[in-house]
Amino acid sequence: MSSSDLLLSRRDLAFLLHDWLDVTRLTERPRYAEHTRETVDEVLDLAARVAAERFAPHNRAADTGEPTFDGQRVRTIPQVKAALAAFAETGLLAATMDESVGGLQLPHTVAAAAFAWFQAANVGTSAYPMLTLANANLLLAHGSAEQIDTWVRPMVEGRFFGTMCLSEPQAGSSLTDLTTRAEPQDDGTYRIVGTKMWISGGDHELAENIVHLVLARIPGAPPGVKGLSLFIVPKVLLDDDGNLGPRNDVVLVGLNHKLGYRGTTNTLLNFGEGVHRPYGRAGAVGYLVGQPHHGLAVMFHMMNEARIGIGAGATALGYTAYLKSVAYARQRPQGRPVADKDPTTPQVPIVAHPDVRRMLLAQKSYVEGALALVLYCGRLLDEQKTAPAEADRERAQLLLDLLTPITKSWPAQWCLAANDLAIQVHGGYGYTRDYDVEQHWRDNRLNAIHEGTHGIQALDLLGRKVTMRDGAALELLLETIRGTVTRAWKAEGFASELAGQLAAAVDRIAVVTRRLWAPGDPELALANASVYLEAVGHVVIAWMWLEQVLAAEALGSPDGAEGEFLAGKRQAARYFYRWELPKVGAQFDLLEGLDRTTLDMRESWF
Repeated sequence: MSSSDLLLSRRDLAFLLHDWLDVTRLTERPRYAEHTRETVDEVLDLAARVAAERFAPHNRAADTGEPTFDGQRVRTIPQVKAALAAFAETGLLAATMDESVGGLQLPHTVAAAAFAWFQAANVGTSAYPMLTLANANLLLAHGSAEQIDTWVRPMVEGRFFGTMCLSEPQAGSSLTDLTTRAEPQDDGTYRIVGTKMWISGGDHELAENIVHLVLARIPGAPPGVKGLSLFIVPKVLLDDDGNLGPRNDVVLVGLNHKLGYRGTTNTLLNFGEGVHRPYGRAGAVGYLVGQPHHGLAVMFHMMNEARIGIGAGATALGYTAYLKSVAYARQRPQGRPVADKDPTTPQVPIVAHPDVRRMLLAQKSYVEGALALVLYCGRLLDEQKTAPAEADRERAQLLLDLLTPITKSWPAQWCLAANDLAIQVHGGYGYTRDYDVEQHWRDNRLNAIHEGTHGIQALDLLGRKVTMRDGAALELLLETIRGTVTRAWKAEGFASELAGQLAAAVDRIAVVTRRLWAPGDPELALANASVYLEAVGHVVIAWMWLEQVLAAEALGSPDGAEGEFLAGKRQAARYFYRWELPKVGAQFDLLEGLDRTTLDMRESWF
């Protein structure tokens, strides 16, 4: 077994990409015409090798030797910079970008699968390129040609890294209350003054420069989120030839030390406090992206990409811990079968015990279901960008918008549950630093908060996404799932056994959603939105499992390792439908009853 075999399953990725999503068909489209199944597989193999050789070996070292700040410089262990340089050499920083900016024009589905290897190997180090990719993609979509040439090209080359600067100490996730201001200058630039908190990758010496994307208010802007504008604020300014110039007035106040992701610097930054005086004046120099007062709409381009990236990272952390707990259960002898009372017989590996198999099967159902969802979202993005028909592009965009909060939050909750089970499978050793699973749990615990909490994603799903365009997005989701159900009924066999259960759950979503909004009381409708998110998320993952069952049954009944692989898929689907999907019934009952327990709870009663 190679070291990459404990990160992700290469066979599972091949099944999802080729046997299910059929990504090779995308190469028939002009944008992806230079690629074939062979190039797709080569990219996955390259990602697996570099992740195993350059990212995984320092995962523990970056956790125990987290970044430090001496008041002048941030120091990280040297392996982080070396790994990021190796990543840049792969060209994957520009995997999906246009050839005109040095991109590979790979399908987004393939790029997501490739990057998952790095997230599984070392989520702390992989956070730097994840943020840089999202930053660069925002500028490619909304920046000027000059901004793309100046800032995106160095990011594609791995010389500059990027961040997103939203939160502030007094505001947290409430972007309405941001106070950072942007003063317009005669030369068309702005001077940025304010404080940003929880900025991942906000300061380090891993690259020549850091390109901050900062939300701020121009004087006279409307109140609330409608008054926010977006600015490029680099750590180091450039001269007219694109060379590094003076330090911008961006200052690291200190590092936040979190439960997980310890290899990623997390920072409190001051903009414009006057420690540095670019061109003889205090104030951080910033460059407007897009139109004034439309910054949040532009920033959502990066935020939504980051949300799916967080879901992918949560999935990868759950997946690698699952594989490691399977390996441990196969080699750890302990106890004997219940029916064997002879103490002189050899102990059996713990995988022989039904309760351990239950925990492994639960993990498998969570992580393989989540991975399918992440890659399905990648496929939707490919459809949105390249489908020949405009109607298909719009359909993909609408469905992706609806699935984004689920794809962010469901893996963050249930792949964390998989991490918890991985610790349990390891027994007492699972709580020690001798094994990776305790770190995977700590790292994954952050993903429930990264890029918006479960509660925020739930409000987005129920309060915005299911109601947008008079419910068109939700109707599209239900219609799409019902299409899978119809195919399953026609296929008969095991798939048809699952179809009825999924069909009933889909019908409940429609009924419950109407019931929640029928009284016309948003406060009541949204009081239990997190329950709605979890229930709908479970139905979506059940849909992903039925899709996988159909793909597996299309492959027939091969012998050997392939047959074992497909049998495992069917059993994981059976587990999810028998153990997990029934849970949504009680949740839908609670929601349909318009329960007011949490809404009516008074502060003084706590």
